[in-house]
Formats: sequence, structure tokens, C-alpha cells
Amino acid sequence: MKKMNRKQFLSLSGKVMVGSLFLDPVISRLWAKHPTTKTTGDVMIQVKTKRLYLKHTWTIARGSSDYKDNVFVRIEKDGIVGIGEAAPNVRYGENAKLTTQRIHEAESIFRENDFFHYWDIKDALDARITDQSCAKAALDIALMDWVGKAFNAPLYKLFGFDTAKAPLTSYSIGIDTREMIIKKVKEAEPYPILKIKVGTDRDEEIIEAVRSVTDKPIRVDANEGWTSKEEALERIQWLKDKGVEFIEQPMPASMLEETAWLRERSPMPIIADEAVKTAADIPKLAKAYDGINIKLMKSGGMLEALRMIHIAKALGMKIMLGCMIESSVAISAAAHLAPMVDYADLDGNLLISNDPFTGVKVDHGKFVYNDKPGLGVEGEF
Repeated sequence: MKKMNRKQFLSLSGKVMVGSLFLDPVISRLWAKHPTTKTTGDVMIQVKTKRLYLKHTWTIARGSSDYKDNVFVRIEKDGIVGIGEAAPNVRYGENAKLTTQRIHEAESIFRENDFFHYWDIKDALDARITDQSCAKAALDIALMDWVGKAFNAPLYKLFGFDTAKAPLTSYSIGIDTREMIIKKVKEAEPYPILKIKVGTDRDEEIIEAVRSVTDKPIRVDANEGWTSKEEALERIQWLKDKGVEFIEQPMPASMLEETAWLRERSPMPIIADEAVKTAADIPKLAKAYDGINIKLMKSGGMLEALRMIHIAKALGMKIMLGCMIESSVAISAAAHLAPMVDYADLDGNLLISNDPFTGVKVDHGKFVYNDKPGLGVEGEF
């Protein structure tokens, strides 16, 4: 990757920030059909927590869970409803109670602003909510769903994206016994790419179990589980002949210099996950990582994710769209951005047994979009 000095980056990032308003040409054409479009009515905001049950116990390097309590938000104005979702993550000090509280604390922002001024609303949310990024994500997703419905257009069309360019999504296999890993891999037969969770003293056993039943391309995610650069390099060297596309977050996010050392020696790309949340994090990561994993729950929603995509592209970094354990609401929101990225890992809704919504679907790893406005999501709130 060609390096750039600070002056060059600031110049380029300024263009990127202007480019973050790239919706303007599309919006302008739609606005011409609705020259008096503005929000005028009262705002109704509802918040509910729903328990999402996993098909299998979900285990990564940090712990295990059988369910996730996600928070859903419904925003109604002018007879139009937008739906959003928050997936709190303990890694970032988040929980359903605090997320719900932050959403309610931000209600006044929606009562005081025109919904079509969504960048202003984003700025206000960034200032108001500083400790529960997933709460911002839920509100941002609901707002963009509302905007798409107001213009009667799917978000991917509003953004001007060609859905045919969306990459295939991987399907994740959590840490488990050898027998269960083999079972999970067999169940994942329809998906052409697998993402394998590692970061334990059983990593070789896990990979060997996967390779005993499939030769599909795999991506390996250590979730910060390798705690020294020497250990990480040893593991990666072992993995290089195992059909691995890249390594995700091999070491703790704080070990930036060690990861830069590792990247110089790694035979495969290294992708940042826990090390990156928002656009402001990206420039400092360019020397240590080949790419970033953008998750709406970390970024605080679709608008910040768009900004991150542009900055990462400007720095020549690869981009993956990832997820937490989420329903079809948040997964569909991310899928609308997928045509802009290199890799997708949007399988959170595929890992649960009681998805309360339907939206963008997956067929053998390929996203199947619909023409419904906004997120294209349906279900009972």
C-alpha cells in the first residue's frame, strides 16, 4: 500500500468527508419529485428488548452464550415507520438496560430535527450518546429505514449501489468440541465460505476438525486471543497452508506496534476488528492492518459505516462488513452497504432460531435483496 504523509491524508480525507454526502445526486433527483418534502408531525418512539436464541451455544475467545438480548426501536412520524436494532456487546461495556436508557435520552433529538436532515441528527447522536454505540446504531438504522420509506425506495437504490457487486457472506463456526465443529461445518454446507473462531490452546485441533470435512476457503478470527506477537506469528505460519484467506484481530486491540511487527512477517492479510470502531480509528491502523471489519453496532450505524468505507478505501485498505448476533433488521441494514466492500460476514441472523423479522435473505452465501422501501424488513415489532 502506498503511504501518504499527514498533509496528503488530510487533503484526501477532506474530499472523503465531502464524498460522504455522495447521496446528494440521488437525493436531488428524488427531491425534485417531492419539492416540499419535510417532516411535520409528532414523533412516536417505542423500544423493546427481544431475546434471540442461538441455534448452538456461541463460543469465542472471550466467552460463551446461548442467547442475546437485543434492543429494537420503532420510530413513527408522518405515518411512516422506521425500525432499528441494537446488539449490545459486553466487550464495549454495553447491555440492554443501558442501551434502552440511551435511546430514550436521545428522543428529543428526533423531536427537534427534520428527519431528512439525517447527517445533523447523526452529529447530535454522536454528541449525546458516548458509551453505547449500539444505541446510536439502532436509532440510525431506524432513521435510514424511515428515510427510504419516505422516498419509497430501497436504501441500496437510494445510495446508488449495484447489489450484484455485493460479496458472498461467510458463515461463522464458533469454538466447540471437535465433534460439534464437524457437525456445524456439515450443517453449513450451503455456504461457500466459512469463518472459524479460534484464540484458544485448541486452535490446531479446531482447524483440523474443519479441514477433515471440507476444503472450502476459510477465514480465521482470533478475537484478540493470541497475546504475544511470537505466538501469533507461529499460529499464522501454521495456518498458511490451510486454505485461509486472512486473519482477523489476532492480538489485543491495544497491541498496535506488535501487530505492525506481525504484519511485516505474516504470509496472509490481517484484518482489524476490535481495534476499529469509527472513522477516527482508521488512519492509525493503516500501518498495522491490511483491512478493517466495520460493524454497525461498533460504528454507531449506517452513516458512520459509509464514512468508514470511504476513508478505508482512500487509504488502500480492504473492507469487511461484519456483525454481532443480530436479527434481520441490523443484518439487512448492513447488507444494503455490502456492494461497497470486499468481504462480508453478515450471518448473525442465520445463527439464531427465532428471528422476529425478515429482510435481505441469503442463498448459498449470496444476498437476495427485495424492492421494498427502506431496509425492506417486515415483522412484528
